[in-house]
Amino acid sequence: MMKKITLALFLLGGLATQAIAQVKPALTWKDVSKWNYNRGSALSADGQWTAWATGPMEGDLKLIIKKTFDTLTRSYAIGATPTIATFAKNSKYAAFKVSAKDAEVKAAKKTMKPLYDKLTIVSLADNKQTSFERVRSFAFAGDASDWIAIQFAPLETAPKDKDAAKGTDVLLYHLASKKSFNLGNVGEYAFNKAGDKLAYTVDANGQNGNGVFLRDMKTGITSALDNDKAIYKSINWNEEGTAFALLKSNKNEKYKDDVLSIIGINKINGDLTTKVIYNGIDDANFPKGMGINTNATPYWSDDQSTLFFGINTLAKKDDKKADSLAKDKAKPDVKLDSAAKAKTKPVPPAEAKKEDIEKPDMIIWNWQDRRLQSAQQTQEMRDKNFSYVSAYRITDKKFIQLADSVMRSVMVAPKQLYAIGYDNSKYELMGNLDGQSYTDIYLIDLKTGTKKRLFEKMYATNGGRLSIAPNGKIASYYVDGAFYSINLENGQIANLTGNIKASFVDELDDHNVLKPATQNFGWSADSKYALIMDNYDLWRISADGKNVISLSDNWKNSKTSVAGRMRIYPYEKGTDLSKDQYFTVFNSKTKDMGLGILPAGKSKINVLFTDANAYGQLLKAENAKVFTYTKSNYAQSPVQFATANADLSAAKQVTTNTPDQAKYAWTSGIKLIDYVSANGDSLQAALYLPANYVAGKSYPTITYIYERLTDGLNNYSMPSFPGGGFNKAMYLSNGYAVLEPDIKYKLNDPGMSAVACVVPAVKAAIATGIVDEKNVAIHGHSWGGYQTSFLITQTNIFKAAAAGAPLTNMISMYSLIYWNSGGTNQAIFEASQGRLTPGYWDNWDAFARNSPVYHIKKVQTPLLLLHNDKDGAVDFTQGIEYYNGLRRLNKPVVMITYKGENHGIAKMPNRKDYAVRMMEYFDYMLKGKPAPEWWSKGVNRLDMEKHLETRAFEAVEN
Repeated sequence: MMKKITLALFLLGGLATQAIAQVKPALTWKDVSKWNYNRGSALSADGQWTAWATGPMEGDLKLIIKKTFDTLTRSYAIGATPTIATFAKNSKYAAFKVSAKDAEVKAAKKTMKPLYDKLTIVSLADNKQTSFERVRSFAFAGDASDWIAIQFAPLETAPKDKDAAKGTDVLLYHLASKKSFNLGNVGEYAFNKAGDKLAYTVDANGQNGNGVFLRDMKTGITSALDNDKAIYKSINWNEEGTAFALLKSNKNEKYKDDVLSIIGINKINGDLTTKVIYNGIDDANFPKGMGINTNATPYWSDDQSTLFFGINTLAKKDDKKADSLAKDKAKPDVKLDSAAKAKTKPVPPAEAKKEDIEKPDMIIWNWQDRRLQSAQQTQEMRDKNFSYVSAYRITDKKFIQLADSVMRSVMVAPKQLYAIGYDNSKYELMGNLDGQSYTDIYLIDLKTGTKKRLFEKMYATNGGRLSIAPNGKIASYYVDGAFYSINLENGQIANLTGNIKASFVDELDDHNVLKPATQNFGWSADSKYALIMDNYDLWRISADGKNVISLSDNWKNSKTSVAGRMRIYPYEKGTDLSKDQYFTVFNSKTKDMGLGILPAGKSKINVLFTDANAYGQLLKAENAKVFTYTKSNYAQSPVQFATANADLSAAKQVTTNTPDQAKYAWTSGIKLIDYVSANGDSLQAALYLPANYVAGKSYPTITYIYERLTDGLNNYSMPSFPGGGFNKAMYLSNGYAVLEPDIKYKLNDPGMSAVACVVPAVKAAIATGIVDEKNVAIHGHSWGGYQTSFLITQTNIFKAAAAGAPLTNMISMYSLIYWNSGGTNQAIFEASQGRLTPGYWDNWDAFARNSPVYHIKKVQTPLLLLHNDKDGAVDFTQGIEYYNGLRRLNKPVVMITYKGENHGIAKMPNRKDYAVRMMEYFDYMLKGKPAPEWWSKGVNRLDMEKHLETRAFEAVEN
């Protein structure tokens, strides 16, 4: 048994000693802009080739294609946009786009000149390359991959209005013979899985020749399946490649918008391909005022008996206007002589038209609205385009509407025997107020269309959804601390976890949620078993709950758990236990991570390895036993390893990453600190050592907070310009230590909980001798920004603080609007991160006790505050209120606002600026460097342009 420790030290072998002997320069922000690193990865179907993109954060990139188990490596320039190679399924070719170079992109922004991608096709055997210009998209021909389809961008002279034809040329290029065939005016195209059929639509000028076509890639024979003056779109093949569905859009003088039809093509590999067209307009069973939705992709049922699609509103044109036009057309063209004109009566003034009447511009907020008006406004386009799931049975030509305005959410279950409907209409208003969501759950028989309520008022804050088995006949769900199964055919319910001596309530979830559930991994592929986690172990449970096996064999004692399943098989439906299955393994005490295997047909997960690294991106070659995965830690950027062994043994390193890292000073290690909070909870904190760390010396330290952070102990920090401004790698390289403590919350005391956890963590870190107690700062963004703003009202342990987008007044914030969604913050407070319930009128002391503004007089720590004027998560007024309060009390505070930015900073110039200013501020506060003038003196509005120009010039020069 591992000996219990209170302080664990992880050092890279020899790194601390080496740092003393050879001091390397620290990273600068200019270095970050040029930082080279890898993006993405791809593995060929035979496992013999890997590919990834690499290059600087800003600038031109390269695509690397490498032999997986060999040193053969090829490099290709791909411009400024990262792209990953697509391998043909036969593993003979790779294709990738080449974008414009960085200099071309910058020039085009000034001239507004359009830029186009190129396509490069590489023969992997001999590296022969074929290129095409002005490419929009491409696709290999399914499993066969003997052809590639290349669609070209439209000409710059092509019409660009809304109704203009969108079709362009598609080149079918035979990879072996290099023969090609051109298809003109193609709107969309899609190969089936086998790659022997190509479906495509034509969208030509004037809609001449428009239609949907099917090309046999072996014979070259093309069949016109439907032609019309219409737009065809949304081709969707079934998995077997024997049928596809799509939409057809026609103008109709009776309707304001196009009328959509669904087209189903099936029996493609049979003697006679069949076609079904349905639009519902003349169907008495089709709901009035509705039409097929243009935004929902149609699809076939597995047995090709039913088409599924979406419907939404379809408005007719104004009947009066249409009648008036018809009458005008029907009137004879009579000419009157002058005498007749004199006898005619004066024409009365024309009636006012609706569109000419001036209307007020207003919003009506009613207390009974189930969704706030602001939510309806923010979600208006979603509501307009909302798709109500429906079905059309081919044999009896029957339309079935599955979802409606009351039961909006409907999921068609596997095998299309049933659908599951969720109706929260009775609970939506209250759920939007207090965050406690409930729903009624219905079973819909797709043969008859009948609906039967399975559950009333199912608690949905903790999920509230059924997990349907692949056979579509059984489902699992969670209620009040236990998982159950329900047989959809006979309604029989079984308790899946009742006989297991373990808790299925998530022990680390401290939100105001009723018995939050542990993970449900779904069902086995044969639908015989549910795979469900307790807090540590993964259980295989028979559908009736009678047969239970712990696949991880009581890992609780070692604080080890199954963290997740690696999905490595394509087209997998459920977890196929007849194949090797792979899982991530994590130790919550040591933070070690690794991979485990559940061998095919076995009932125990074998841990393959665990250590002080982070593992991810496990891939398996589709047609071979070749596996790749990434490995990284706090000091080593993610690199890829490959092996031909199912147990992942004898893996060889395939990639290298961040080649410039060796030039710069880097973190010397990590200390994992065990400590006890003021509330008596045993917690941990990660203390990252600065570059060139010398034992016995103390260092300025940034305390970075959010919620629980130590599980990311071994994650690599990539040098970057993050939206929140703080980059750990940059600070460590520049001589700072970084402390990341865990925070455990008590309901109705989120701020006080932070104090109870963070202050003891800082004291424990100071006790190590590494942290200079006179030079400790704190920083957090969003929820971390709130806690930062609150902590400085309760303690003077920090010399400086930087808070990004903080909540500062929990009373006013509670009823403000979360503009990114349009909803109120009330639900977030009562059932999510805010952890304050009920409302302040019944809970005033808790709201005030945890609000920074109510303790503002006690602040003695200088504060750098970030709050953007378009923050859609934490209202801008929260930052303004805290800033103005501190300013009124003459306390040192500077607030930075980036115009037009949301909760996190998006624009790169702004991200760079904030990152630099934050470090300037901390360098002044903790290292004694000169104070930046924007802090010590401020910048007048009229001088701002010059200030920014000077800083931009200095950034380029330095």
